[in-house]
Amino acid sequence: MKNIIGVRFKKLGKIYFFNPRGLKIRKGDKVIVETAQGEEYGEVMIPNRWVEDDKIVSPLKKVVRIANYKDHKHFEECRKKEKEAFNICQQKIKEHKLDMTLTDVEYKFDNSKILFYFTADGRIDFRELVKDLAAIYKTRIELRQIGVRDEVKRIGGNGVCGRELCCCTFLSDFESVSIKMAKEQNMSLNPSKISGNCGRLMCCLKYENDVYEEKLKKLPHIGAIVKTEDGEGEVDSIETLKEKIRVKIKDNEADGYFYKKYDIKDVKILKDSVAQKIDKEELEHKKELEELEELEKQDRADIK
Repeated sequence: MKNIIGVRFKKLGKIYFFNPRGLKIRKGDKVIVETAQGEEYGEVMIPNRWVEDDKIVSPLKKVVRIANYKDHKHFEECRKKEKEAFNICQQKIKEHKLDMTLTDVEYKFDNSKILFYFTADGRIDFRELVKDLAAIYKTRIELRQIGVRDEVKRIGGNGVCGRELCCCTFLSDFESVSIKMAKEQNMSLNPSKISGNCGRLMCCLKYENDVYEEKLKKLPHIGAIVKTEDGEGEVDSIETLKEKIRVKIKDNEADGYFYKKYDIKDVKILKDSVAQKIDKEELEHKKELEELEELEKQDRADIK
């Protein structure tokens, strides 16, 4: 067992474990810690806690000290310098006529380097830009190209639900999402309705996906033949979360068909259908959906 604390360096960033070296540290305290990139200023999200050895990656970096007044002041000065550096970098980007969009600037707490985050459609030759910035700040300059999801996370905004974006409130990592998830959840397959502010598939498609996958294992596909108390029929639609199906049954008396809903436990599957019914919206937006899926794959590849 090891005593650890959990520290976060950015809003909604990952939480990293550190060795508190016997210090009693509370949640919300600001601390100076050792990292691979030098000393950093962070906020404690997990106070002193004992954890199993196999749950941490050794050796743990150490807490240098609980932040003091001088540390707080220096941290605030770094934030002010970031705003100034942002404006200067934007001006230099225009001068060099670079097709890139600056999104954020980060001053390292120990003044070892300045990071400039940007987005661009392809590769950018920013060597001259780096030279200019290095000449101005006399320190190491690093430019990092980020994805559209990271850009929106930094900018912020509200989703179609009316609430602040998940990536700006509680999501620390972007998980893989797919068109298949939207299909399984019976959502509209119109790209504009399942895409977020970043132009990628909405992260919330992942939230209930495990539940849908588990329930779909019990349910027949649309087109399956089932036996009900009213006779045999064909599955016309599915209510996944309620575990109900709507069945199309032949009405011999009226020489037609009638539809009725049943709990899955009250029917017997005689012949399941592997072929899935193709949604009209899916056909209408086929090309856009394929492009969205391809962008998703590219983002996953970039992260790896």
